Amino acid sequence: MQPFDDVYFMKRAFQEAQQAYEKGEVPVGAVVVANNRIIARAHNLTETLTDVTAHAEMQAVTAAANLLGGKYLNECTLYVTLEPCVMCAGALGWAQLGKLVYGATDDKRGFSKFAPKGLHPKTEVVSGVMGDDCADLMTAFFKEKR
Repeated sequence: MQPFDDVYFMKRAFQEAQQAYEKGEVPVGAVVVANNRIIARAHNLTETLTDVTAHAEMQAVTAAANLLGGKYLNECTLYVTLEPCVMCAGALGWAQLGKLVYGATDDKRGFSKFAPKGLHPKTEVVSGVMGDDCADLMTAFFKEKR
């Protein structure tokens, strides 16, 4: 079987972001992939759960760890539509995530600006996958809110 590529999985994360958008949540979506298979999917739930820690990445990491029966995701890839914040990058670091792929950069709160060493040293990082689509969804959301 031909492995799926980063765009394929980012499209799945983008679908999660669209679900968040429809619920009035900041439109960030994430999927965790292991062995070329999605094992967890999530989107922001901070408004729904009234929990500032309920970011898409946190939800996806928890679901993946529960499914795998362990806290380390060193053989997994997280696809997320927006660059993780410092909190999420810290959690990904503790989970020893194998690879992080994100869409849009977050100049205001992204980890690369504030905590570039927050991830595990062995985590591979790929940015900009479907970046314009992901950024456009965020822009549309905040235009509606303001």
